[in-house]
Amino acid sequence: MTTDENTKISVCPVSELAPGERKIVEHDGEPIVVFNCEGEFFAIEDRCSHDDGPLAEGELDCAAGTVECPRHGSLFDLRSGKAKTLPAYEPVRIFPVEITDDTITLEV
Repeated sequence: MTTDENTKISVCPVSELAPGERKIVEHDGEPIVVFNCEGEFFAIEDRCSHDDGPLAEGELDCAAGTVECPRHGSLFDLRSGKAKTLPAYEPVRIFPVEITDDTITLEV
């Protein structure tokens, strides 16, 4: 017998997260930031792997698909969670995003 360990959580209606905006949600005490990059949605943990900086406060670059940690400038890839620049070298978690009935949902 297999069990589905992942849970889907609702974030908000698509209309409430305009392009370029972000929203923080929490699941089991873990903050997750959801970004709208020109109509494409990404979700990553809201924690820099270098020093736990709040990625939700960082500069979003939709063209490059990155967010910059506001503390020390590490760039993280929104698709993979990989650290693209130092001082961070460990990735951050990413979460699959779906649109269900015009609602943004995450698989956590």
